[in-house]
Amino acid sequence: MKKNFTLIEILVVATVIALLSSIITFSYSQLTKESRNNRRKTDLEQLRAALEMYRSNNDVYPNNLSNLTSPTIYIQSIPTDPRSPTYNYNYTRISNTDYVLGAYLEGVVSSCNTTISCGKVNCNYCLGPYGRK
Repeated sequence: MKKNFTLIEILVVATVIALLSSIITFSYSQLTKESRNNRRKTDLEQLRAALEMYRSNNDVYPNNLSNLTSPTIYIQSIPTDPRSPTYNYNYTRISNTDYVLGAYLEGVVSSCNTTISCGKVNCNYCLGPYGRK
């Protein structure tokens, strides 16, 4: 005896499959955002370390980040944002003893005390010589 699937059984299975795929897609999207944000934080910490080495040797912070790669190498290369050119990192030297490094973290409320551009949006994560700014 041959038994066929009813329309209700097919709809239930299709609904369950659609629900599971949407959950998986959302989770993957969140994980990739978190991964990019963690990379941005790591990149800024590397830049901050290079800036501190530069200041240790020269008693001032550089005018721009390209000074970190030549003539003395403080960092191999200047990192770029994972979603470049949409977003980028920003470095602003405020004085000989102060600066702001900025990045745009996806899905995060701004913690910056100043407004600086990170490409098409304002930076919402800022670091200075003494940590978050």
